[in-house]
Amino acid sequence: MHLSRRGLLFGSAGAAAVSLAGCGAGEETAQLTGFTGIAMPTDTSERWVIEGKSLEDNLKKLGYDVIHQNAKDDIDTQIKQIQSMVDEGVEFLIIAAIDNKSLGAVLAEAKNQGVTVISYDRLILETPDVDYYASFDNYQVGVLQATHIIDRLQLNEQSGPFNIELFSGDPGDNNSQYFFMGGLDTLESYIYEGKLVILSGETEQSPTSTKAWSGDVAFERMEGLLKDFYEDEDLHAVLSPYDGISRGVVEALVDNGYEPGEDDFPIVTGQDAEAQSLKAIKEGTGQTETVFKDTRQLASTVTEMVEAIVNGGDPEINDRGTYDNGFKFVPSLLLEPVDVTAENYQEVVVDSGYLTEDQIDAGQA
Repeated sequence: MHLSRRGLLFGSAGAAAVSLAGCGAGEETAQLTGFTGIAMPTDTSERWVIEGKSLEDNLKKLGYDVIHQNAKDDIDTQIKQIQSMVDEGVEFLIIAAIDNKSLGAVLAEAKNQGVTVISYDRLILETPDVDYYASFDNYQVGVLQATHIIDRLQLNEQSGPFNIELFSGDPGDNNSQYFFMGGLDTLESYIYEGKLVILSGETEQSPTSTKAWSGDVAFERMEGLLKDFYEDEDLHAVLSPYDGISRGVVEALVDNGYEPGEDDFPIVTGQDAEAQSLKAIKEGTGQTETVFKDTRQLASTVTEMVEAIVNGGDPEINDRGTYDNGFKFVPSLLLEPVDVTAENYQEVVVDSGYLTEDQIDAGQA
């Protein structure tokens, strides 16, 4: 069951090999203009819409031309959009992949044209043609979620046993394994001690995965778990990696007789600080925690990476030994996530201007 974390190797930014798209061998390299293609994966999650717009606005403020497209969960559409951007002559690609193993051919074409490729939050796998990766410390996301469960169940003081079930994200998203490893590594000692019990026995990523991060898929799995294992047992906690999954879990719990707001309602974690989940956290009506990754900060960071390269410098890098995409450890810049509960949501989310209190009360950004 143990999934150990790779060690982080931090170092200074390395030299960036930069060339202008379209320059052939022996030609004088022209000054980069910052022409950038942004490929976002879906419009069903608030964050990708917000981040795509932030990236576009940031780059345009620098005077760069931008092509910004959203593939709406269709892999072939995303490949075609990226190919079109390359054909248009972009110098940079910022890509949040739908499927992180599907882009090898189109990125090879991009690299032939001298395009710098930045993998945005979701690491693109099985290709040598990714120059940089920008994300949050995704292992730490799982650590924060698991720590919330440990604290709420008072596992360091209570003997238990408490029943818990694990959910992981989409198997096509490389981040899923880091969220899951962070959570499972943090809970592992309590599972071995018998303080935490997983009645389903599902402790690997495959059986716990949630296709497309879908709340409906999570709802169906949670329904099955409750019927198969919890007819005569109480469930005390659910490790969930994302708010949309968490809401599906909560819906299944409610349908099976658990009352939101009651002391015996299971602890349910989450991620992305979506307004609908924050409303439940604030009101105590289901989900109890989310992990906030300030996507404005990530968008600004990636903008600064592009700007640094355009100006002939090196983008900031703080990790060179964690993210292996199958060809290499991709130079990465990792930002820190923040745990959010009813006690600190206002300070972290509202006071920072990410969402207003009215948006949270409405459950809609």
